[in-house]
Amino acid sequence: MRRMLDRLYDGALWLAALSFALIAALVLLQILGRVVDRAARALEIPPPGFTIPSLAEFGAYLFVAAVFLGLAGTLQAGGHVRVKLVIRSLPPAAARWLGAAVAGLAVALGAFASWSSLLQTLDSLRFDSVSYGVIAIPLAIPQAVMTLGLALFTVALIDAMATLLRGGTPAHDAAELHTEEAR
Repeated sequence: MRRMLDRLYDGALWLAALSFALIAALVLLQILGRVVDRAARALEIPPPGFTIPSLAEFGAYLFVAAVFLGLAGTLQAGGHVRVKLVIRSLPPAAARWLGAAVAGLAVALGAFASWSSLLQTLDSLRFDSVSYGVIAIPLAIPQAVMTLGLALFTVALIDAMATLLRGGTPAHDAAELHTEEAR
């Protein structure tokens, strides 16, 4: 089970990275198109007028995918900002229980966010909602990716809470400890 979860988190991180790479590629293509147009005008040749329609929307949706798909893997890597002033001042057993309680609250919030996002996605499907740009993009696509990212994040939070309750060290704490030891 541990290996499957780690692969799931890693796969989502790779998709997040791919989303960022696609944003960069689209912007680069648009910039190159503008450079070619300016060069053509300078040479008094009709510019080809290369543009990527709905570039801003594609970029925004890819950014949403990158952020939400990266949540679970970033948690596992200890990359989320956490304030641990209270937990560090407690004895280990109390710190563990407080950590599990906080993780439980985070699970509840993550589950609520996932459920709300799923309902919004289903509404967009039911009403055939599309974007307003030049290219009509079904809104259910980016919303489904967002829902998937939130659901994976909730699973990662459940994973951390279960690890704490079993007496283990969650991946995000282990990653932070490793980082602190490396300094």
